[in-house]
Order: sequence, then C-alpha cells, then structure tokens
Amino acid sequence: MTNLRTRAVHAGRDDLTDLGLHAAPLDFSTTYPSRDSAAEARRIDEFAAGGDVSGIYGRIGNPTVERFERALAELEGFEHAVAFASGMAAVSACLLSAVQQGKRHVVGVRPLYGSTDHLLTSGLLGTEVTWAAPEDAASAVREDTGLVFVETPANPTLTELDIAALVERCGAVPVLVDNTFATPVLQRPGHHGARLVLHSATKFLGGHGDVMGGVVACDAEEAARLRGIRFATGAVLHPLAGYLLLRGLSTLPLRVTAASATAAILAERLARHPAVTAVHHPRIGGPLVAFEVAGDPHAVIGAVRLITPAVSLGSVDTLIQHPASLTHRVVAEHDREEAGITGRLIRLSAGLEDVEDLWHDLDQALKAC
Repeated sequence: MTNLRTRAVHAGRDDLTDLGLHAAPLDFSTTYPSRDSAAEARRIDEFAAGGDVSGIYGRIGNPTVERFERALAELEGFEHAVAFASGMAAVSACLLSAVQQGKRHVVGVRPLYGSTDHLLTSGLLGTEVTWAAPEDAASAVREDTGLVFVETPANPTLTELDIAALVERCGAVPVLVDNTFATPVLQRPGHHGARLVLHSATKFLGGHGDVMGGVVACDAEEAARLRGIRFATGAVLHPLAGYLLLRGLSTLPLRVTAASATAAILAERLARHPAVTAVHHPRIGGPLVAFEVAGDPHAVIGAVRLITPAVSLGSVDTLIQHPASLTHRVVAEHDREEAGITGRLIRLSAGLEDVEDLWHDLDQALKAC
C-alpha cells in the first residue's frame, strides 16, 4: 500500500477524476427505480445469497456509504468493511453473526467500552460471555465460541495486549479487535491475524464530534453475513454520515499524529503533578491519556474551562470525562474496579489545541481538586 497518509486522502475516491468529479458524490436516495422487475428480483436473490449488490433500496446499500466502506477496508488492510448506524450497532451485528453460525459463546477481555461490556454481560442478543485475562482467553474457548472480543488500547484504562500472541493462542476462533482508540494510523490488527476489526466511527474516523457511525473490517464471507444482518435489523448508516466519515478519513493521519504528540506531553507533565497519583498512556502512543487523582475527580471535571467536559473522544477539541460516572456506569462497580476503572480515574482525549493552553487549563483544574 502507498503511504497511509496518501491513501487516507485517496481511498474511496480513486475513480473521481474519471468521473469528472473532485468531491465524492452524496446520494440521498432511499430507493432506486428500475423498469426491469425480473432483473431486480435476480439481484435481490443474489443479495440474499451473500452477494454485494446495491442500487435497489437504501437498506441494502448506498453508493456514498460504500465509498467509506471501501476506504476504511483499504486502510485496515481488509477486503471488505460494513458500516452501521453506530458503533454499538456494529458490535450487535458481530454478535448476531456469531449466533447465526451457532456460536453463541463469546470470550471477552476486560476492560471494554462500557456499553459493549453491558451488552455482552446482559446476553440480550442470545450470547453468553466468559470474561478472561488475555493469557487465559484460549483456555476459556469452548466448542460453541464464536468470538474472542478485545479492545486494545482498552477503554478507559488504555491497557494493551499482544494481538498476534492472542490470535495464535486462540487458533481457529475469530478474534475481534475494537481498534477505535488506535485507528489504522497506530495499528492494524488484521496484520496480526485479527479476523474482524471494529471501530466506533463516531470517534477518530469522523473526528469532529458531528457524526455517528460504526464499521467492521473483515473478509468477504463475514461481510456478507453482516450486510444481511444490517438489512434485517435496519441498522444502516445514513448517506450524510457516510459522506462525513469518508471526508474524516482524509485528515485522520494528520489529526491522530498531532493529537498523539500533545497527549505524550500532557502525560509526562501529569506524571509529575502533585495532584496526580497515576498516569496511563499506551506504549504505541495515541491521543488518549488516563490518570488518577488524589482528590475529587468531579472537581477536576467541573473546573476545566477550555477542555470540553463530555463523553466520547477523537474530536478536534480535547474532551475529558469520568468513566465510572459515564461511559462505564452500566458496568457493575465490582467489575469496574477489577478492570482498573477506579472512582478516581479520569480519561482525556487530546484534541488539536495548543498544548500549553491545554496544560494551563488542566493545571488550574487539578489545583481545584
């Protein structure tokens, strides 16, 4: 592949010059007329058999969304990608795909995003989960295990694991990696053997806090199942969201690189701050920093003035939140604590502001606690 920074600009757009276009077209159609009903019937049969077709109805496919899917698949190093209305819709489709294949058991490695943890624990979609440490995941695999579900760096502790080693230990069981925090800029799990790579596209892929979506990169067989589930459940990505996500990919390497540099400086300074008792920053880098405070974390959140106190991450502005109160509130307190999500843990997603302005705001907020 050409350099990732170059491909991020051109992926999903390689045909535009031949079409006489500069910006990718935005297709809002919900249905696509045809005078040949017999041909349409054959195409619907082809889709039902696992074919990749579009141009019939918006719930089957949309050309703008398909451009985003092709681009993300290329950046992650896969044949296909399937986009959904949200990250959790993507998670749900992956679980339903395993159930559809008669593999209802999932091995989960904590911590995971709070809503993912909740969905797995609840068994709402007919799955059963066994929680295991990375080194014990293989021993938790059963005959009906359909997925080993991991997130690295993990939300919100930024814990990392060796994807290649986990894949090797788990053998034929597909490993799904939530790559939301790292993005293909910092790691491509597929290169280490992961069979599915999931993103909450709402975060870094969109990058501006104004679009919601999810996407799964995978092989052709899994993509066909996921498209069928998306069609049946209606969890489609809106064309405008697909357009914005494709546009977001073009600046993804620049944004992640710049925000990662800022996060590294903030992590270093936080480690020396008297109000901070621990700092977590991934070895691979990235824009996320988690830290624990000696005082009241809620006072820190309430005292920031430049930094945005809000859930989510990956935006151009820096976001700060208290995981135990927000993103991981749905996880039982005992399970949170066991996963390292303490009541004093704060998660920060560095944006594109000047690092000195951010540090001034953080420092004065930490003094407030």
